[in-house]
Amino acid sequence: MNSPDLQRQLAFLREIDRLKTVIRKSPLIDQSRRENSAEHSWHLAMYALVLSEHAAAPVDVLRVVKMLLIHDIVEIDAGDVPFHEPSTHAGQAEREQLAAERIFALLPDAQAAELRSLWFEFEAGDSNDARFAKALDRFQPMVHNAATEGGTWVEFEVTEAQVIARGKPPIERGAPTLWEAASELVEGHYRR
Repeated sequence: MNSPDLQRQLAFLREIDRLKTVIRKSPLIDQSRRENSAEHSWHLAMYALVLSEHAAAPVDVLRVVKMLLIHDIVEIDAGDVPFHEPSTHAGQAEREQLAAERIFALLPDAQAAELRSLWFEFEAGDSNDARFAKALDRFQPMVHNAATEGGTWVEFEVTEAQVIARGKPPIERGAPTLWEAASELVEGHYRR
C-alpha cells in the first residue's frame, strides 16, 4: 500500500461512500423508505445498460454508465435539490461545481481529469452520451412516481404541467421513445 495513486483512489472511494447518506425525496418502488443518491445512481446505470437501444443517437454505453455513476457524487457536499423545492435552487450550480473540484481531486490526476470531464459533459448535456444520460436521469423518477401512486408528485403537489415541463425536453431530446412511455405514465397518473 505504498503506492500514492492507490492511496488517493482509496481516499476517493471512502469519500464517495458518503453518497449513501444523501437521502432523496423519491421513495423506493416498494415505498418502504426513500432512496439515497447512491442507489439512484446505480439504478440509472442499470437503466443505461437496459435501455440504450432507445437513445436518440448512437451512444457509448460505458461512457453513459460512467456519467450516471458520477453525476450525483457532488451531492455529498451540495446536497440533493428536488425540482419541486425552488427555494433550494439558488447557488446550487456553484456548490456542485466546487464539490466536483474537491471530490474528483482526491483521485490521481489522470483519473480526476477524466471523471471531472465526464461530470462537466453530463452537466452541459451537449454530447449524445450526455443527452441520453440526462434523459434517463429525468425518466427514472417518473417511472418511480408512476409506480408509487404519484410518489413525490402527490406529496409535493406537483402539477402535470410541471412534470411535463421538467421531463419532456431532456427525455425527448435524448430518448424520444422513452418520452412516449413517460408521457403515458404521467397521463395515466393525472387522468385517473
